[in-house]
Amino acid sequence: MEVRIEPSWKAALQGEFDKPYFSSLVQYLHAEKASGQTVFPPGREIFKAFELTPVQDVKVVILGQDPYHGYGQAMGLSFSVPDGVPAPPSLKNIFREIETDLGIRMSGRPNLEPWARQGVLLLNAILTVRAGQAASHSRIGWQEFTDAVIKYISDNCEGVVFLLWGNFARSKKALIDTSRHYVLEAAHPSPLAGGAFFGCRHFSKTNEILASQGKAPIDWQL
Repeated sequence: MEVRIEPSWKAALQGEFDKPYFSSLVQYLHAEKASGQTVFPPGREIFKAFELTPVQDVKVVILGQDPYHGYGQAMGLSFSVPDGVPAPPSLKNIFREIETDLGIRMSGRPNLEPWARQGVLLLNAILTVRAGQAASHSRIGWQEFTDAVIKYISDNCEGVVFLLWGNFARSKKALIDTSRHYVLEAAHPSPLAGGAFFGCRHFSKTNEILASQGKAPIDWQL
């Protein structure tokens, strides 16, 4: 696997790429493919979140768990799927909350690249998955890598808004210096959470926090 990653992130994370766990992770992915397993997202999109949101541009982090494991869904951005693919249930609920919170109409377009280009790092804690098997790559080293990403942002950026939805994402709060950054917590947008996500108003709250720092708000409308 060729690690294709935007220069600012490559410089920030070079120490991780040089560690033994990362070499083992790459070897594992090669072995998966050599054995005939299908791995999502495609290799060129594994680091897409980093390509679209350079370190210096990060204003918001939306943390997901692992990629969608259905064909044609995973694209390297948490919660996002490519244009033309039906929005998964969690994403539909995110859009519903945005509409209620901001009083705007979402198009239903499921591709969140416009958010990423505005400084929203759409980060999954686990960056790959075996087709049809959720969380199948949860123990191969990705969490060590993405924990280092979160820690790097915490240590080197200022005033970032972290949106932690559900217990898994909330478990990463310990990596964040809350004296320098903002953490908004809510239930997961999955229907399994029974609608507890609704009413969190994280999208208006995020823009209020950004505005208070003199930063441009996120245009959430797609």
